[in-house]
Amino acid sequence: MSPTERGPQDQPHWVTVGEVDLCHETFGDPNRPTMLLIMGLGFQLIHWPEDFCRQLAAEGFRVVRFDNRDSGRSTHLPGRRYTIADMADDAVGLLDALGVDSAHVVGASLGGMIAQTIAIRHPARVRSLASLMSTTGRRRVGRTSPRVFRHLLARAPRTEQEAIERRVRVFATVGSTRFDQDLQELRRVTAQGLRRDPHARDGSRRQYRAVRAAGDRTPALRRLAVPTVVVHGTEDRMCHPSGGLATAEAVSGARLVLVAGMGHDLPRGAWPQLLQAITSNAARADAPNAPGRRVGS
Repeated sequence: MSPTERGPQDQPHWVTVGEVDLCHETFGDPNRPTMLLIMGLGFQLIHWPEDFCRQLAAEGFRVVRFDNRDSGRSTHLPGRRYTIADMADDAVGLLDALGVDSAHVVGASLGGMIAQTIAIRHPARVRSLASLMSTTGRRRVGRTSPRVFRHLLARAPRTEQEAIERRVRVFATVGSTRFDQDLQELRRVTAQGLRRDPHARDGSRRQYRAVRAAGDRTPALRRLAVPTVVVHGTEDRMCHPSGGLATAEAVSGARLVLVAGMGHDLPRGAWPQLLQAITSNAARADAPNAPGRRVGS
């Protein structure tokens, strides 16, 4: 089935891609190059902060953020198994529905794995690749700290307030140490996420199975020929920085940006470094002879 857009062109809106409907929102001039933002496991399009999206759009991009399958307001698939490749194909189907031949693809965490997979499976669709706080699928890199697992294994919250306070505790563990956390915003977005997706926990489990089933992408990443930046926080306990190092080592000419004190989050204080890394890498799509790897902090 070809992807088809349906519904009014108001935010949010949906496209149908095969068996799933994908909820997405856009920012910026539709005539500018598209930048596709892909969020991580159990997270929704709202976890790309709106101000962050608008700042990217102000740099000359049409920014698209969306809910992956099994998250937010996109289709949920109880009882189904699928792969990261399926999720990558969803994203390409979204580009098809939007009439986009190629996009600058930015992914965080699981979103980084999906972004890498798009570049591997559909190289002509990727103008530039930004892999944030992610890894290659090689088992010995990008490991999760044992300190985090006690949160992941906790029972499901019974009330909205329990869910909010649990999220605050999780980000006290996995979040940045050098940058201030906006706890009011964290609570607001958590409550909004619960309203958008009351069954998020079930969807997260199915997404996690897709991660566990994925193989090592390193050999395929070595064949990529796309401007790539790899961004990782030095204090990431959800995905150890070794995952970012391995990704940068695998992709020829990749730039590595290590953000001192950043964890597994997108703190406002780190936005200038993140925006610079993403937009300067996108500019390399038009300057293929630019220097390769650069290490920053």
